[in-house]
Amino acid sequence: MNKMEQNTQTYIDQVDRVSAHNYHPIPVVIKEGKGVWVTDVEDKKYIDMLSAYSALNQGHNHPKILSALKTQLDKLTLTSRAFHNNQMGPFLEKLTTTAGFDKALPMNTGAEAVETAIKTARRWGYEVKGVAADQAEIIVCQDNFHGRTTTICGFSTDPLCQTGFGPFAPGFKVIPFGDAGALESAITPNTVAFLVEPIQGEAGVIVPPEGYLKACREITQKNNVLLITDEIQTGLGRTGKLFCYQHDNIKPDIVTIGKALGGGFYPVSGILADNALMDAAFKPGNHGSTFGGNPLGSAVASAALDVILEENLVDRSNEMGTYFMEQLRAMNSPLIQVVRGKGLLIAIDLTEAAGKARQYTEALMKAGVLAKETHETIIRFAPPLVITKEEIDWAMDKIRTVFL
Repeated sequence: MNKMEQNTQTYIDQVDRVSAHNYHPIPVVIKEGKGVWVTDVEDKKYIDMLSAYSALNQGHNHPKILSALKTQLDKLTLTSRAFHNNQMGPFLEKLTTTAGFDKALPMNTGAEAVETAIKTARRWGYEVKGVAADQAEIIVCQDNFHGRTTTICGFSTDPLCQTGFGPFAPGFKVIPFGDAGALESAITPNTVAFLVEPIQGEAGVIVPPEGYLKACREITQKNNVLLITDEIQTGLGRTGKLFCYQHDNIKPDIVTIGKALGGGFYPVSGILADNALMDAAFKPGNHGSTFGGNPLGSAVASAALDVILEENLVDRSNEMGTYFMEQLRAMNSPLIQVVRGKGLLIAIDLTEAAGKARQYTEALMKAGVLAKETHETIIRFAPPLVITKEEIDWAMDKIRTVFL
């Protein structure tokens, strides 16, 4: 069959044949995207309500980021960190100034950023706090999702992430999410950090009680423990603040960042921290990445940040998220138990009678709305932050046909 003649099923069959079966995608094959809209290989148009798990806050194929990518492609793409390049410094200056931290350490993927944060905290624990060698503990939360490297799988509580991939690295203690008292009880003299998602995205957009992060900040400061917030999914405007921790008016010691930092064009991630921590943790040779801070990624990420700031996407996320949640709640669907979220990170939890979520995400796809189920009974809506009220109204018309 000629490539031009391939349809949805032939592409899906091809992936099933040549790819590991480590995902269960919605059965749509996308070929083009612009803003909040995508088109499949059979020329059907959809509204994207997932944003590549919040990596597309700026929308598909944003022209400013595309232009930055094309311009840099003609000049220089990679030097490794063996040499300097003229893009990394200006990008990190912009990132640290915007975020309010002294330094950033650039990596590529979100999981790499989390691994970097873990190494930072452990090194600080040994060099500054005085924890005995190889005794550092990091506290994490039940139902966390910080990536899928073996270290991170080791402190996951999801059997799908863990089963068959051990043995795992020691040094992690798991507590309930949203329970500041559990954090205080879990801290020992060997505790170097508390790693937490401000909102648990993959777990189903689980929003902790009001003031939870503020209480965690106070507890960690009192006990000389680092607070690491994983903002890979919640950061860069997704929840109606530049970073989700800002809802609690705190400043963590380390922030992991990724996804939307690359604007949907290129994987860019990293950590943010102040001088005392970065200087204590790193010296030449003890951590690195061939592609981290490369000129192409730096140029793309710099433009991606510009778009968020210049187009006021943080405020738009807050405004449009409030409107979208109001519309979802107003349906009063007997299939929906609760609508929750912050900004444009939203989930609906189905009732027991509704059954599994997959049937609804596939029905939404047929209606022209692309969303994704998680944990079998939850559907996540996280459209690009460039979405308009009119586009939300268009989507709601389709969503109502599925849930009413």
